[in-house]
Amino acid sequence: MNATPDPVWRTALSGAQILFVAFGATVLVPLLTGLNPSLALLGAGVGTLIFQICTRRQVPIYLGSSFAFIAPIIYSVQTWGMPATLGALASASLFYYVAAALVKWRGVGFIHHLLPPVVIGPVVMVIGLGLAQVAVSMATGKAGEQQVVPYDTAIAVAAISLLATMLTAIRARGLLKLVPILVGVVVGYVVSLLLGIVDFSKLHDAAWIALPAFGTPEFNLAAILFMIPVAIAPIVEHVGGVLAIGSVSGKDYTQNPGLHRTLLGDGLAVNVVGLFGGPPVTTYGEVTGAVMLTRNYNPVVMTWAACLAILMAFVGKFGALLQTIPMPVMGGIMVLLFGSIAGIGLKTLMDARVNLASARNLCIVSVTLVTGIGGLGIHIGSFSLQGISLCGVLAVVLNLVLPADAKE
Repeated sequence: MNATPDPVWRTALSGAQILFVAFGATVLVPLLTGLNPSLALLGAGVGTLIFQICTRRQVPIYLGSSFAFIAPIIYSVQTWGMPATLGALASASLFYYVAAALVKWRGVGFIHHLLPPVVIGPVVMVIGLGLAQVAVSMATGKAGEQQVVPYDTAIAVAAISLLATMLTAIRARGLLKLVPILVGVVVGYVVSLLLGIVDFSKLHDAAWIALPAFGTPEFNLAAILFMIPVAIAPIVEHVGGVLAIGSVSGKDYTQNPGLHRTLLGDGLAVNVVGLFGGPPVTTYGEVTGAVMLTRNYNPVVMTWAACLAILMAFVGKFGALLQTIPMPVMGGIMVLLFGSIAGIGLKTLMDARVNLASARNLCIVSVTLVTGIGGLGIHIGSFSLQGISLCGVLAVVLNLVLPADAKE
């Protein structure tokens, strides 16, 4: 006997709840990288719908802005400019297509062979720590060499934002525990209002209903080669996200609709979103937590969340309001965020019990960390690899070519 379907209003409300859970992280990425927050909402909505088409709307997953690309975007914009960065982000989808084809051809095990924890762990750590100085600069109110917010005021706001985020993550219960970033931003914003450091000029000038300012991507080979290897980390995150939502809902989505379809859907979403100027999207652990908490496994809920995100993208005042959030608020949260990403990389090594007493494993981890954090670059004519992209390639190559440790 079939269960009675939920009323439309209840499904829509559940979709709004999913969007609320994912909202803070989705708009944080563009606010940190200089991309348009309205385009991030539009990208999350459109990307989720593309994913649902590719997976025949069988998987209760919502795609939001990927944290793995924050540091690479900041570096790429400084080095090659915004148009080239957008083209590179769209091109990062190539790695997803390759991964989807490999999974279809050789099965899931091949991905784990190519990207084991000893490769993924240090690469993720580099993504988190590569631009730690940017977080510190923002937390102290500096943009480049210019002191935008007085030092003492900036430190106070950043510390309060950071503390609110940490306390919510540690002590909150229920849905509130899933939105620590959102809580940190709200608390930091209120304190900033009291201290008079919020600039409302963009909000006053913005229209209520407005078409988001779309980006104009350009395709620069150096920027593309830099960005493509960054996709290694979110692809592994994607596999983990699909397995996690499967364990929550009691279904094996790697078999039906298949991991190759979910990877293809995520890759197409990254491609399309990058072409119109939004940040790359990925599966969200916060949403998996919300699904587990509410026990609502209906993929239609994600359709509603996606449609609501698209609608919000066209509210001009809302996008302008997001851009009034002061720099120290973002900086305080970045301190925790970048460190957390590095912590996830460390956890990857620990969970897999990677033996760092092994000379082989130590060589892979050491070379990856130093070349990535140090920003080592290789330049041959117009071809260049540096920072995260170089360390990602090195980690994969070293894992394939270094002989196994004799003791193991």
